[in-house]
Amino acid sequence: MDYDSFLGQVQNELELSSTGEAARATRAVLTTLGERLEGGEASDLAAPLPMEIDRFLLEAESGQQFDYDEFVDRVVEREGEDRSEAAYHAQAVLDVVSETVPEGELEEVKAQLPPEYEDLFEVAERATDGGQ
Repeated sequence: MDYDSFLGQVQNELELSSTGEAARATRAVLTTLGERLEGGEASDLAAPLPMEIDRFLLEAESGQQFDYDEFVDRVVEREGEDRSEAAYHAQAVLDVVSETVPEGELEEVKAQLPPEYEDLFEVAERATDGGQ
């Protein structure tokens, strides 16, 4: 998937008015996720993503330890949305990521995160479970 298609999917899923808003949401979410993951896993997740997007994961200072609330707080700070919007945007961006990366890659990401991060993958899991 190329950069424009990726942002178009994010824009469509979040019903945003511009690709600029989609890019801001994507950057906020993936930079924060890149900070939380160990370097190797961030690289694995980034590899199949468009070059303009993979850098958000790769340029983050990886391996930081913070809980899900702090994850959402960091997305809020970067994106400028309220907490509920930021949490939803994180889910939607990772849903688009899940459609782009090889099957099982998100499972490896989830394995690095504590159970409290489950909400982050809610949309992607519904999509892979056929909406059940």
